[in-house]
Amino acid sequence: MFYEPHKKNHGLARNPFNSLIIPRPIGWISSIDKDGLFNLAPYSFFNAVSYQPPTVMFSAGVGSASDGMKDSLRNIEASGEFVCNLATWETREQMNQTSAAVPPRTDEIDLAGLTAIASKLVKVPRIAEAPVHLECRYIKSVDIPSWKEAGKYVMVLGEVIGVHIRDELITADGLIDVASMRPIGRLGYNDYTCVDGDTIFGMDRPT
Repeated sequence: MFYEPHKKNHGLARNPFNSLIIPRPIGWISSIDKDGLFNLAPYSFFNAVSYQPPTVMFSAGVGSASDGMKDSLRNIEASGEFVCNLATWETREQMNQTSAAVPPRTDEIDLAGLTAIASKLVKVPRIAEAPVHLECRYIKSVDIPSWKEAGKYVMVLGEVIGVHIRDELITADGLIDVASMRPIGRLGYNDYTCVDGDTIFGMDRPT
């Protein structure tokens, strides 16, 4: 089949785009507002974009608040920092819970029964149940051109200034044991995937 996204002429029950760019890492983003209230939300438009400096991005859609912004975006632009917590198989239910549409002043960390712990370099808390945390300094926001205001997305870029890795996930060879970590990724619709020992394979680069 062939279709043109702006014409929405795919003829399928649901937009297939999210089921084609897969799997997508989940940026489980914690932030803090001007009054010190914590926020936690998962973003599946998320990835690493450079090594030096290590930089990550996530993209936020339109929020339900009067300013049209997601709480994460508003908080990060105001505070200049955020933390990306790794979502894993063990935390899948809590991650999903934090995607709920709740009033702006709701603490999703508390709502999902998670534990907020202090970061080293930023004021934003980390999630104790996550095995990896990336402390980030806000770089900038980039408005993505949209067909209409209701579909607007804003890409947030952050420099990773601190990395926490649970000690037991580091092997004797000094590598990260991804199979034990069991990170999850987003597919299309309501589907997810899990990286484990059965799904990992290696290939050497050509010389």
